[in-house]
Amino acid sequence: MIFEQVRRGGCLSYLIGCPETRSAILVDPELDAIDQYVALAAEKGLRIRYLLDTHTHADHFTATRELSGQLGLPVVMHRNSAAPFADLRVEDGETLIVGKLRLQVLETPGHTNDSISLLMTDRVLTGDALLIGGTGRTDLPTGDPEVLYDSLFDKLLRLPDQLLVFPAHDYKGRSQSSIGVERTGNPRLQQRDRAAFVELMRGLDIAMPQHLTEALRTNRSGGKTVHQLIAEAARGIAFMSMEELCSHVEQGEQKLLLLDVRDRESFRAGHLPNAYNIPRGELELRADRELPDPTKRILTLCQFGKVSILAAHTLRAMGYPRAIALDGGLDAWLKAGHVLAERT
Repeated sequence: MIFEQVRRGGCLSYLIGCPETRSAILVDPELDAIDQYVALAAEKGLRIRYLLDTHTHADHFTATRELSGQLGLPVVMHRNSAAPFADLRVEDGETLIVGKLRLQVLETPGHTNDSISLLMTDRVLTGDALLIGGTGRTDLPTGDPEVLYDSLFDKLLRLPDQLLVFPAHDYKGRSQSSIGVERTGNPRLQQRDRAAFVELMRGLDIAMPQHLTEALRTNRSGGKTVHQLIAEAARGIAFMSMEELCSHVEQGEQKLLLLDVRDRESFRAGHLPNAYNIPRGELELRADRELPDPTKRILTLCQFGKVSILAAHTLRAMGYPRAIALDGGLDAWLKAGHVLAERT
């Protein structure tokens, strides 16, 4: 078996391949690592056949939908998954065939109601049901400590002790464990009484994931993240460097329109000389009236260099082919030692 674990912070993804047929499955891929997965598969001479999420993630953005669109591959999830982009919905006991490898699906809900584990000959991918030295939390949408108890004590802990455990998350740099080690050493699994375990899980005080709302929105609906929208817009425009802008400002260049797309209050507090203000939310409605020359070169500006990307992309889509964005924002302009010469 070709088995590659990819770590992104505390998130763990897995590229699992058959050495004979070179077929592979990619498990729990993260959106920001798409190029890494594709490069790794190419390096190992593998052709990915399946994309699988062990559950609906709440702390990061899945790459399954994006990779499915790019590579034309089926997305595998449990039948209870809310994700509309899941192509192959699986149930307990079913098997995925990847070349000559067999991956058996185990329903292990509790962290979420669509959680599954993948059982192989010598290892099990436990998603967020069983972690190294812990378990998945049960206080997020569709979580249930009663159900998690059954998944742990009536299913995963009945597997052979020597079976290796590979979870979907670990925040302490650990890569694997085993059923035996977790059975005897995992603090949460020492509460073998159902009521005591449920009380323990309900009493945990764990901070909510940073991107909880956005992650659940995109992973459950198939929508796009803000980062995706900005990245897609950035691929459709060109940029001006801070140094080039400085040269234009010093020369008082009139052929370049500096379009500040911040709100009015921020603009009035300080802006570049000769900059013109149209807030991003009003751009489509005011462009024809206030930007009458579509051949004009327009540089969009904002505070942190994100909204200006969206603004420049919108202008290009509207027929302003010379619209570009500043590489960075006015915050970076100030940190570079430049000043906002005008305050109105």
